[in-house]
Amino acid sequence: MTAPVPAITVKALTMAYGSFVLQRDLNFTIPQGDIFVIMGGNGCGKSTLLRHMLGLKSPASGSIWYGEESFWDLPDEGRARILRKTGILYQTGALWSSMTLAENIALPLLHYTDLPPVVVRELVAFKLSLVGLAGFEEFYPAELSGGMRKRASLARAIVLDPEILFFDEPSAGLDPISARILDELILELRESLGATLVVVTHDLASIYTIATNSVFLDGDSKTMLATGDPRTLLRECTDTTVLNFLTRGTGNREVRTV
Repeated sequence: MTAPVPAITVKALTMAYGSFVLQRDLNFTIPQGDIFVIMGGNGCGKSTLLRHMLGLKSPASGSIWYGEESFWDLPDEGRARILRKTGILYQTGALWSSMTLAENIALPLLHYTDLPPVVVRELVAFKLSLVGLAGFEEFYPAELSGGMRKRASLARAIVLDPEILFFDEPSAGLDPISARILDELILELRESLGATLVVVTHDLASIYTIATNSVFLDGDSKTMLATGDPRTLLRECTDTTVLNFLTRGTGNREVRTV
């Protein structure tokens, strides 16, 4: 069996703010088609790692590779070319409150394509239908529930059919039912789009529901302690910090998603 093709490879990465080192010696690979979770406790550097992958903060040392290209060694134009193949669902949704859902979702199409207005409208309607919001084109974000805003933001993230989708704490602020619906939608979109998904979260129910792979960042040792399928880590990992996180400190290795 051939090894999966890597979508993203992180090599000897150190993240720092000035002299303060947040994480060091990060080494892991995200194969194409994975739902890869970046997990760990509060303040360990999960969202900062996402910022490094998205070109918002440069590494103190080490490298991030997209396929066979070293992202931070590329000129601005090269990094922009790679990022155009990605989409992101921000923690807050980041929808423009003065725009309708249709206008919000159309923004990437208007900025990066020359599609005629009728095609843009059709694509917007199609992407909204994929996230369960058919017919909501003329609604404003304030008229929607938190879960619906997250789904609308997801429609915008997938409107350009990205190869890689990033999620920053997708279930933050959602009630358990809305969070579960979003998890199910993430699984459906992975199947329909064939994309690689990178998810920052510490929500264990979501981790066990969607993840096929992961990395665990530890804020105390300032490095990664484990990588792999979270369910496998739950069964086999002997590191106390990782096991405490995956079992909510109980030591019970039985998977619980509700």
